Amino acid sequence: MVKMKRISEILAIHFKKWGINHIFGIPGKPVTPLILDLYNNGIEFVLSKHESGAGFEAAGYALMNNKLAVAIGTSGPGGTNLLTSAGQAKASHLPVLFITGHPSTKDSGKALGQDSTMFGTDIVKMFEPVTKFSARVERADTFKSYFQHAIEKAYSGVKGPVHLSIAADVLAESIAEFEIDLPEVIYPVAPNLDKCKDLINRPGKKVIFLGKGVHSSRAYREVKMLAEIFNIPVMTTPGGKGVFESNHHLSLGAYGLGGTEESSAYVECGLDLMIVIGTKLSDMSVAGLKPSNFPKNVIHFDFDQTFIGKTIQVETLPIIGDIKTNLNALFDKLNYKEITKMPFNIYDYKMEEPFKESQSPMSAVEAVKVMSATLDEDTIIFGDDGSHTFYGIKYYDVKIPGTFYFDDVFGTMGHAIGYSIGAKLSSPKAKIVCLTGDGCTFMHGTEISTAVNYGANVIFVVFNNGKIDMVDTGMTLHLGKAVGTVYKTMLDVQKFAESMGALSFKCFDAKELEDAIEKAKLANTTVVIEVMIDPLEIPPTTRRG
Repeated sequence: MVKMKRISEILAIHFKKWGINHIFGIPGKPVTPLILDLYNNGIEFVLSKHESGAGFEAAGYALMNNKLAVAIGTSGPGGTNLLTSAGQAKASHLPVLFITGHPSTKDSGKALGQDSTMFGTDIVKMFEPVTKFSARVERADTFKSYFQHAIEKAYSGVKGPVHLSIAADVLAESIAEFEIDLPEVIYPVAPNLDKCKDLINRPGKKVIFLGKGVHSSRAYREVKMLAEIFNIPVMTTPGGKGVFESNHHLSLGAYGLGGTEESSAYVECGLDLMIVIGTKLSDMSVAGLKPSNFPKNVIHFDFDQTFIGKTIQVETLPIIGDIKTNLNALFDKLNYKEITKMPFNIYDYKMEEPFKESQSPMSAVEAVKVMSATLDEDTIIFGDDGSHTFYGIKYYDVKIPGTFYFDDVFGTMGHAIGYSIGAKLSSPKAKIVCLTGDGCTFMHGTEISTAVNYGANVIFVVFNNGKIDMVDTGMTLHLGKAVGTVYKTMLDVQKFAESMGALSFKCFDAKELEDAIEKAKLANTTVVIEVMIDPLEIPPTTRRG
């Protein structure tokens, strides 16, 4: 006899089977059957403070788990509030299933509150540009195929978010029980690796330029092998920070916004070959690179060919597909006797920074250096979008690859607050720190309450200088005047955090910050550390036009 189950129950059973123990969202009438069935199947529904926060938390959960995560919103504004986090998940190449509700199909065409159909806010169309697949399920007999298609799309090619809008009556309808598995992804090897081998083996000055695609592929070992086999120096994009350890003898640090003087000096001396791995080469990544300094040749490893050859317009060899797969295949082809190693000494490009005494409020450079010295080497940093993280990109030392995450493409202010919470709930034993700013905290800081309520013991470090720093600096430098960038009433981060139940500290100097971090490391609770930053300090973001 065929077993019949509600669609909401079938969803919950699959999520549990796939190892999803937390699902993020805000309830509303159309999705309440699903939330009840999540509870009945032992899945914790995490009540976020805003749907965007829920989506960011799901993305952090997917990133840390390296598999599917789920965010739920109700119809109408519940769905539109998820759009930004879907765009962020797409930029981070994360498989997140966004589920939204809409009123019962029998009422379609009537005037309805929070209508998500074509007669109201057509949420399916809105999700199309920020997901890999967006569909409305209006009949129970089509649910299985739509559900399976969404999951397959989330995992195929470049991973990414998908969206299903499920009518309230369909969600509660019973259908024949079925079972599907998460797709097993098999990556093909690029056919032109022999050309790649020949280009790399040519003599000349070379550099490896790493982006956040290395995070997506978990290719940390492979890029390090490539650098060491050929003795090629390495620099990262802002989003690639964390894919290569800072203290490696071949590390030049970051390039572009937040880049080091070492990487700039190395590129300015001319290049024969740039090996680009896992980056679209956005304007943030190549800030400061002029056509006169373009390399003679580029090898570009990436899953998606869309942006290859668009930014650096020189002879480019695309190596399309999974980075880890293709690098391992390249190693299999290499004849190490043919390798021409070029001598490289990092100290030829080392720039001495002038000593700057501590001020009150403290310098952001000093604050990042304190973080780097005080946090454990296996601490995972989620950098938010703002000047605070560009200080981190330039001055924070990555000791272990895979311990620093930043998005330099979509760039949602406040997303790292949610990412860090989802990551912590996914891996409770991991040491998670969110580096954010007062502007980001104004936007999505209420999610700190979510961290407190669900035992996500993240350490939030909030740089507070009373303004939207990157925009303020950019307007001043390029337009001569900044307008609308300074908060008339500064956020009191310590009081704000305490009002939500977090342990909080306010720091004005290096010693206070060091002490606060040490206390936070021992505290079994969510901690917020407010760092009062000099508002006149110029962030390392001025190369962007």
